[in-house]
Amino acid sequence: MAATSGGMARRAVLGRGFAVMAASHAGGAGVPPGHVVLLGDSILDNKAYVGGGPDVVTQLRSRLPAGWQASLAAVNGAVTVDVARQLAGAPREATHLVVSIGGNDAARQEPVLGEPARSVGEGLARLAGVQDRFRQDYRAMLATVLAQRLPTALCTIYDPRFPDAQRRRLAIAGLTLFNDVIAREAFARGLPLIDLRLVCSEEADFANPIEPSARGGAKIAAAIAGFAAAQEAGGRRSIVHGGG
Repeated sequence: MAATSGGMARRAVLGRGFAVMAASHAGGAGVPPGHVVLLGDSILDNKAYVGGGPDVVTQLRSRLPAGWQASLAAVNGAVTVDVARQLAGAPREATHLVVSIGGNDAARQEPVLGEPARSVGEGLARLAGVQDRFRQDYRAMLATVLAQRLPTALCTIYDPRFPDAQRRRLAIAGLTLFNDVIAREAFARGLPLIDLRLVCSEEADFANPIEPSARGGAKIAAAIAGFAAAQEAGGRRSIVHGGG
């Protein structure tokens, strides 16, 4: 019952948010329509993987109220240190930012999972070093993004769909190191978090083991639209946007 009440409350907030967004375009709120800019990697820049279907930014545009815009600054293959360059080239009229980055940083560290260790403690220490380096890069990136003083949402890295069960299991375990950094930084700063592990939770959400399909992109676009609506409704705090 509590979960149902929570879902109803969330839908009510989003409903108010979309109403405010629509009213702003109609002139009722006295403010111009918004402009959502996507920063990060191929989770948002997935056009190459949807076989001619709609990519994330196209689906987002169809979910935003009339007059709102969405721009893609994310680049397939990007890592965390690339976001500052993306931001420098982003439209100046941006009103909302969404950052989905870290998957390629993690992929570059996957060989660590196959390295020998003399003890569990030694292995954990090596993984802690990987996490420390990512935390440093992520915090530096986030400082640049937040300096824009715009409503910003962060995205976790979803669970990959590797066909090999052991590789998938190890990858998901390893990604907790990266997702912990992302979640902690979001909550420490009162930022909304789009948990892509909850958003893209089915095999059909993936075009390949690590890229979102058109169906997965539709879910991601819906979560981003929900973030924008919650911000317009005055929800400027840490809210987890999942699949519900």
